[in-house]
Amino acid sequence: MKLVRGAWRLLVGIKDALVLVAMLLFFGALFAALNSRSRPAAIPTGALVLDLDGPIVEQPEEVPPLALVSGQQIGRQYRLRDVLLALDKARTDERVKAVVLDLDRFGGAYPATLGEVADAIVRVKQAGKPVLAYATGYTDGGYRLAAAASEVWVNPMGGTLFAGPGGNQLYYKGLIDKLGVNAHVYRVGRYKSAVEPYLLTAASPDARAAAEALYGSLFDQWQDGIRQTRPKARIAPWLGTPQQVVTQAGGDIARANLATGIVDRLGDRVAFGKRVAALVGGDAAKPAGFFNAIKFQNYVDAFPWPAKGDIGILTVAGTIVDGDASPGSAGGDTVSKLLYKGLAEQKLKALVVRVDSPGGSSLASEQIRNAVLEAKSRGIPVVISMGGLAASGGYWVATAGDAIFAEPSTITGSIGIFGVIPTFENTLSKIGLTTDGVKTTALSGQPDVLGGTNPTFDAIIQANIEHGYRDFVSRVAQSRRMTPARVDEIGQGRVWVGGMARQIGLVDRFGGIDAAVAEAARRAGVKEPQIVWLDKKPGFAAQIARQFANQEEEDARGGDIFSSLAWQRQATLAQALGDAKRLLTGASIRAECLECAGLGPVGARAADRSLLHLMLAKVGL
Repeated sequence: MKLVRGAWRLLVGIKDALVLVAMLLFFGALFAALNSRSRPAAIPTGALVLDLDGPIVEQPEEVPPLALVSGQQIGRQYRLRDVLLALDKARTDERVKAVVLDLDRFGGAYPATLGEVADAIVRVKQAGKPVLAYATGYTDGGYRLAAAASEVWVNPMGGTLFAGPGGNQLYYKGLIDKLGVNAHVYRVGRYKSAVEPYLLTAASPDARAAAEALYGSLFDQWQDGIRQTRPKARIAPWLGTPQQVVTQAGGDIARANLATGIVDRLGDRVAFGKRVAALVGGDAAKPAGFFNAIKFQNYVDAFPWPAKGDIGILTVAGTIVDGDASPGSAGGDTVSKLLYKGLAEQKLKALVVRVDSPGGSSLASEQIRNAVLEAKSRGIPVVISMGGLAASGGYWVATAGDAIFAEPSTITGSIGIFGVIPTFENTLSKIGLTTDGVKTTALSGQPDVLGGTNPTFDAIIQANIEHGYRDFVSRVAQSRRMTPARVDEIGQGRVWVGGMARQIGLVDRFGGIDAAVAEAARRAGVKEPQIVWLDKKPGFAAQIARQFANQEEEDARGGDIFSSLAWQRQATLAQALGDAKRLLTGASIRAECLECAGLGPVGARAADRSLLHLMLAKVGL
């Protein structure tokens, strides 16, 4: 018997040893792969390929390592500054003979971001280098970029339709009434429409009027951008009477695109590849359509950002949340620690705060603002650079700056505050459950998510929300040299486009990150500024996830125009469901512009896609 037990222990030991060796070999191989990737790859001569199969964002979301083994598709996101760097370097790089924009699965971006990238594409053209765009069917955002190219191609089996900003959103009032959920909403501001889906079954007149004004301004700017970069594109018929245009072409959308100057050529990927090969070179021994290509990530890695500098750039991107957060969200602790670390380790003479956020937790927004004020207290000038979106809590942070830069199509404002607390007393009563207990004060057990809130608690929270709004208004009034009454007039939760925001005094000047850096350098007396990004370095697991996310996924490409539109709608629905979940489970008191999300990138988080798939599975779809 002892012999059997000994043999068994020996076998278990061997098994454990083999598992350990396998794990060591696996992680060793990963480490070696990452080290090899960290060294810049040799850049060949050819076409720089921007295969934008995801959205352009200010700060990409960090892919959770568990997503690698969960079977979920890993979505890609492209950092704006990397895209701009690649395009600007390509202008003068003799190795880059042309630029290719592959927009088949482009996930979009905020209007201001699209404008910045389109301007960079125009600069490449002005340098004498061809830029060629390809897609089966362009989205509105994709076409904003394609219109800046030298040649616009579309698949003859596809075609492009324009939708314009807007569309329906989900309203949850009817559902939560049926479920018995009581959404206690506390707010200040006529236009803080983020909470309306929990109170109404349709948009209020105020929210509708504000949205119409905002969408109208953004749509006008989109059309102006197309006309400037591609004057021959006759977009008016496509916006006014698209059914007539398509019908007159016998239902051939691609042919109608060609006839109206929307595109230059029709062709599949092979034909497009041959055209690029004629410009940059190819290899006859390779499959048809092959051309000499420069991979985007390899090209970006060849121009690493400096680790030291005298102008620090702090990024506040994504929803502002309490505590720590990975890239793609702005954790109050994370962002403030990055700034404090930068102040301690870098010899900063000026600071640029790049804000691309719909806001979020008012507590975390104030925490980040206080960190920026600490920099100012050391005599460091602070310039705010608004990206595609700097609203609500994002504008709260911006009040700490000496000057605010934005693009004409930046979405900003939303000066307001709200809170949502769900309770389930009616839900429980539907199944015969009730609550009871002894309470020593009116606040005992409050907020009671099972038994409901009481008038005392509601009154306190509403008073606190109103106090928070007055604080918000006071900070804006002091920063912008306005009276509180004037700030309240332009506040009330209303969202403004950058052009109007400058007219009413919420923004100082137009310009992107380069203009903000130049202004910061001028204020600091720095003639040759060296910038340093105060970013959180990705950990080992994040680097592994990035390598998997960067793998090319040819099977996910393409589809006709209608499948492309369906893919966008599915991503938008997943994002809406995720926003609803975060609204009900995040910070109770928030300065956030949830309604702004529908104007930006189409790219739901992995958790949001999982939530959508779970919901569809529940209803049998």
